[in-house]
Amino acid sequence: MSTLTTSFLPSLEKENSLFVYTRRRRRGHSKKSQSIVPVARLFGPSIFEASKLKVLFLGVDEKKHPAKLPRTYTLTHSDITCKLTLAVSQTINNSQLEGWYNRLQRDEVVAEWKKVKGKMSLHVHCHISGDHFLLDFVARLRYYIFCKELPVVLKAFVHGDGNLLKNYPELEEALVWVYFHSNIQEFNKVDCWGPLKEASSLSSSTTNSSSSELGEIQMDNTSNCNLDLPQPCQGSCTCCFPSTRKI
Repeated sequence: MSTLTTSFLPSLEKENSLFVYTRRRRRGHSKKSQSIVPVARLFGPSIFEASKLKVLFLGVDEKKHPAKLPRTYTLTHSDITCKLTLAVSQTINNSQLEGWYNRLQRDEVVAEWKKVKGKMSLHVHCHISGDHFLLDFVARLRYYIFCKELPVVLKAFVHGDGNLLKNYPELEEALVWVYFHSNIQEFNKVDCWGPLKEASSLSSSTTNSSSSELGEIQMDNTSNCNLDLPQPCQGSCTCCFPSTRKI
């Protein structure tokens, strides 16, 4: 995934990072007054590379259906190695989210399988803004990038947990619900992206736009499910699982 906040140290520039740095001279100023300006890498295609995905299975069994054993995904990206790490576990793998750099970036994606009233669905969570002002400042950009990269994220889930989907192919027809968490109402929303099989096959080219269009982001790749977010039963039942939210 692309980096979602700027790094303020040019020495940390990475080839696959979202931002590269150029020096811009101000008019009427000497070379000493040149400023370092972040330039976003936004509009290239997002491509999933299986060779850059590391998968960790922590306390889960690929033979057990997620309607019987809780199953969550924690996906993080390293700017140092340019690789993705996917943890498949019963709860969020908090060890992937520790450290000041991860708290600054907040570019992780977490997801959980849920059975609601007898139907399976995958619930994906993305942090757009909140926590600190830097995220608020680039909330619109972060929303755009998360939407652009989500097909790659879903492909990582499908590839990394491939044996589960091989054992239970009906899960590929489960609806994907994406939660965008933000302290800005415009970006604090839940979208239905359609069946997992389709959502993970979407082309990022459908989300590409010019920088002049960033002010009015409209994601045409989301599915028009025309469905309401499924709500679990209020009391104890056998048609909903897990009984408590893991995320």
